Amino acid sequence: MNGFEPDIFTERETLFVEVILPLSLAKNYTYRVPFDLNNQIEIGRRVMVQFGKHKIYTALISGITTVPPIIYEAKYILDVIDSAPSVTETQLKFWKWMMGYYMCNEGDVMAAALPASLKLASETILILRENFDDSVELTEKEAIIISALQKQQKLTVNDVSKLLGQKTIYPIINHLLDKELILVAEEVIQKYKPLLKSFIILNEFYNEEENLKQLFAILDRSPKQLDALLAYLKLNKLGLPISKEQLIEESNCGAAALKALTDKDIFTVLKRPVSRLAAHDDDFSVNFSLNDGQQSALNQINTAFEDKDVVLLHGVTASGKTQVYIKLIEEIINTSDGQVLFLLPEIALTTQIVERIKKYFGNSIGVYHSKFNNSERVEIWNKVKHGAFKVVLGARSAVFLPFQNLKLIVIDEEHEPSYKQYDPAPRYQARDSAIYLAHLHKAKVILGSATPSLESYHNALIGKYGLVEMKERFGGVQLPNQQVVSIAEETKRKTMVSYFSSVLIKDIDLALSKKEQIVLFQNRRGYATILICATCGYTPKCVNCDVSLTYHKSSGKLHCHYCGFQQSSVNICPACGSVHVEQKGFGTERIEEELRLLYPEITIARLDMDTTRTKNGLQQILTDFQDKKTDILIGTQMVAKGLDFDNLSLIGVINADTLLGYPDFRAYERSYQLLAQVAGRAGRRADQGNVCIQTYDADNRIIKQVVDNDYLGMYNDEIAEREKFLYPPFSRMIFIAVKHKDVTVLENAAFFLAKILKAKFGQRVLGPEQPLVSRVRNLYIKQIIIKADKHTAINKVKSVLRETLTEFNAMKDFKSVLIQIDVDPY
Repeated sequence: MNGFEPDIFTERETLFVEVILPLSLAKNYTYRVPFDLNNQIEIGRRVMVQFGKHKIYTALISGITTVPPIIYEAKYILDVIDSAPSVTETQLKFWKWMMGYYMCNEGDVMAAALPASLKLASETILILRENFDDSVELTEKEAIIISALQKQQKLTVNDVSKLLGQKTIYPIINHLLDKELILVAEEVIQKYKPLLKSFIILNEFYNEEENLKQLFAILDRSPKQLDALLAYLKLNKLGLPISKEQLIEESNCGAAALKALTDKDIFTVLKRPVSRLAAHDDDFSVNFSLNDGQQSALNQINTAFEDKDVVLLHGVTASGKTQVYIKLIEEIINTSDGQVLFLLPEIALTTQIVERIKKYFGNSIGVYHSKFNNSERVEIWNKVKHGAFKVVLGARSAVFLPFQNLKLIVIDEEHEPSYKQYDPAPRYQARDSAIYLAHLHKAKVILGSATPSLESYHNALIGKYGLVEMKERFGGVQLPNQQVVSIAEETKRKTMVSYFSSVLIKDIDLALSKKEQIVLFQNRRGYATILICATCGYTPKCVNCDVSLTYHKSSGKLHCHYCGFQQSSVNICPACGSVHVEQKGFGTERIEEELRLLYPEITIARLDMDTTRTKNGLQQILTDFQDKKTDILIGTQMVAKGLDFDNLSLIGVINADTLLGYPDFRAYERSYQLLAQVAGRAGRRADQGNVCIQTYDADNRIIKQVVDNDYLGMYNDEIAEREKFLYPPFSRMIFIAVKHKDVTVLENAAFFLAKILKAKFGQRVLGPEQPLVSRVRNLYIKQIIIKADKHTAINKVKSVLRETLTEFNAMKDFKSVLIQIDVDPY
């Protein structure tokens, strides 16, 4: 359809609009525009439409035409919500690309991209804001809605329509949202609370020297209070905020003395939000200078940007990549007044780095991720659209924001699997999508990692990307000392203590004696990986999924880690009645219990999916570790995600084999990345850290390459394997998951579909095969893989595949079969 400017239409001209609905529809729908709304029509604006018999949705105008649809009579749009476009032309191009590249529907992209408050529907629930401003001027109809909400607490959009006796109520609701009087109900569920920390401020009255002398005289008979005052004055000379904990530790005055000073109005306690994870905000002064290695990297990046749009920054852990990013961002903001997107793989890392970067860019920085409520996300959306935010930090969903003048995208830890969205559609890779987004904006991209993905490093070596390397840690700190311990040897010599080798026990004892902290890594959560009857071999399995259940001692139950099913633990075998039910394997919970028996006097915490379910669970665990309240932290791969603690001297990997043995062509690459990143947490300040890796396979080349910090060796070995067996980056892969609740229907459907695809694509089609887990949530699964080499026109493959799947889904026998497509499934 052709896009037209709204003012070129006459008031009596019949217009039709193509709209995107937030539904997974194969085609966009066309609606007719009432004459009185002609001058309000513009691409990117939101309109209200009826779809189906009764449901009303917010849709986006993606095209305008004077040609009506041929095969159906177009309904009228009900109303235009926006006075200006909510979505930019560039965003719509980005959505179109994502729809084509990742083989999803445009409605899937819209549903993922827009915050809920921009997607009102007839069932949307509205509630009144707490402490809303009742002095805001209201129209008569707005006042009726507010009055009804004060009585009923919540209303659906349909209720509002009935209340006002009209269909065109969406602009009214939109105005109430803009005035911050009401909320969409989902917003309350996801409320994100900042971590508040208490800071101490001296009453301004005592800034006068004479008044301070009098205060010393008054406190002469209260030594503890005097100690607190002296400590405050000493710390204040550093010119940094003084936290309550810091003052108590420095003065040893105790909380009672501090409370007495507060009650006397000498001190004021001010609570302010802080970074939940940043252990070293103070290491980043506003006017810092780069060291020689960092300055060299910055110069090389700027040189590479002259003829390359993407540059890979390969810097060892703790080499100071963040300061280089900040200098790049400064250059963009100071020279071009452009916008910068800073992508991070985890929400936890977003909150960690935001305080650091806020020091430089103040209120011109925005943070965007799924833990913010929808009203906050809409506010950020609008500020990005109007150019108020120059820097946006976010997790993968931040690629959907309406940037106006995007000049630079920084993708930190670019190798992280968290950048990949698996469910629901669109199943996009945020790193790759960001590179295309930069292309649309004519912006530059910096990819940063200590352990780059093989694809990115390959692209750098063949000259597609620029390559800049930082080989030394910041401040000359040495990389950690790493040693490998054979579990088999230690077991033979009977020197294993539970799951801990004699070497690891010795290292733990040494670190604890120096009052240093320890992280132990085990990539399995729960207590026992599996329960098994020693008599008949029975293993409890999930009723919904084809997996064995994991025993969790904290709940006393067996858990499915795929669908969440739980059942009581088994002490007597239900198959043969034997009482010899054994626990096999071990997870973080079992490690924690064994460690508590060995070290009953120390503080131990666990960081995994089970302990971080609560809203602030993750932040509380890490804050306690940062404040040295925890001696040993046991965790899954969460502990490898770029965390930074100055007192952490020892990393223990309990069993590296759980990573290496995973049946995936990326297993060795991911193992290297995870082990190297875990090891990189140790000794990030003055002293060299220690890493102890326990494994049954001590001679494994990946283990040796991690110990030698030999990324290039790992890359060369893996890339040779990939080329030999035609895996990415030497091929493109599309996974097709075929699902059905009836295993017979699934078998027939999968083999029929594979037969059609093989007729069209030949040997490029593999399968159908059973995936590792062949049933999830009562749906049986078969997997078909299309593996196209670099000489194959991948767009042609996708086009033919889309047509084939449309025909397949239209067949009477297979209408109930669910098909999921995953392009670049890694």
